[in-house]
Amino acid sequence: MTVTSEATTVWKGSLTEGSGTVAFQSSGIGTFDINWKARSEGSTSVTTPEELIAAAHASCFSMAFSNGLAQNGTPPESIETTASVTFKPGTGITGSHLNVNAVVPGLDQDDFDRIAADAKVNCPVSQALAGIEITLEATLA
Repeated sequence: MTVTSEATTVWKGSLTEGSGTVAFQSSGIGTFDINWKARSEGSTSVTTPEELIAAAHASCFSMAFSNGLAQNGTPPESIETTASVTFKPGTGITGSHLNVNAVVPGLDQDDFDRIAADAKVNCPVSQALAGIEITLEATLA
């Protein structure tokens, strides 16, 4: 089965003076403001394409890591992943850093590191981001 997810952006005006919204059509979770100032300078109230990519990367990695741990016979109690996607105006998206903390009973550090590295490389969002550097910092709690 193939699943297609959709979001719609409406933009008005030029890049630097304009603004828009992005709406999550598939889930209906909401409509969020976007603008160049937030993207190029940062914001605590307006989202950016990079924040949306970070959300996708963190959730995809967590799912892939959870699956890898379960296939190893050591399902996780919990996984918390933060993805930090970096954008440089004039250059573009330059990297994604995954920072994961997981509680996995009965798993040694070597297996934890191996499974985390595999999830980093093989989660579909990581594969879609193959043109940028992806780094991983994983902590076994």
